[in-house]
Amino acid sequence: MAELDSDFIARFFRDAAARLEERRDELCQLDGLVGDGDHGTSMANGFAALTELVRGSSSHARSPAALLREAADRFLSHVGATVGPLYATGLIDTAQAMEKDAPWQINEFPRFMAGIARGIARRGKAGQGDKTMLDAWLPATRAAQASLARGASAAEAARDACRAAAEGAQATASMIASSGRAARLKERSIGHRDPGAVSAAIIIEALAETVEATPEAH
Repeated sequence: MAELDSDFIARFFRDAAARLEERRDELCQLDGLVGDGDHGTSMANGFAALTELVRGSSSHARSPAALLREAADRFLSHVGATVGPLYATGLIDTAQAMEKDAPWQINEFPRFMAGIARGIARRGKAGQGDKTMLDAWLPATRAAQASLARGASAAEAARDACRAAAEGAQATASMIASSGRAARLKERSIGHRDPGAVSAAIIIEALAETVEATPEAH
């Protein structure tokens, strides 16, 4: 079974960066409806910085946990908005988990997702239903865990996670924001998808594609 190693993380960062850049304007437009309109720029620039971090072969010499800690620092230094500390904390929490019992196998990718979600929730003091990025991360993590528990392959679990994230992001349109900058809008936030949840679904889509591209995941 393939490992969830530094090469996997590097491929994930590159795929996520490309997808976020493609949808930069869309995310900014979504954020303009409920926030400052800079979410697409923050996320695209943040993951572009992670792509620079893993450029070339130097990333492979780091342990996965060490790479995630460096990624947290890099993301935070390039993203001054609220989302910077949230994802930085998620990456650090995942690094701490990997330090305890690495290496992780490819079918343990839900633990990677859970670490990111746990850090975001802890730093943001939010949960599912608050109309945040957690409305994509938490359902996706649970979907992947449930799929593997039923005996699905890692690739199948990744596809289930991707679907759950997309559904979770779409569901935020019917929610009242109770956390983050959109909370000030209260009922006026209804009808608009949360940009953080949409960008989270894009990131999870990249993670799922990275899992599916691993032959041993099938």
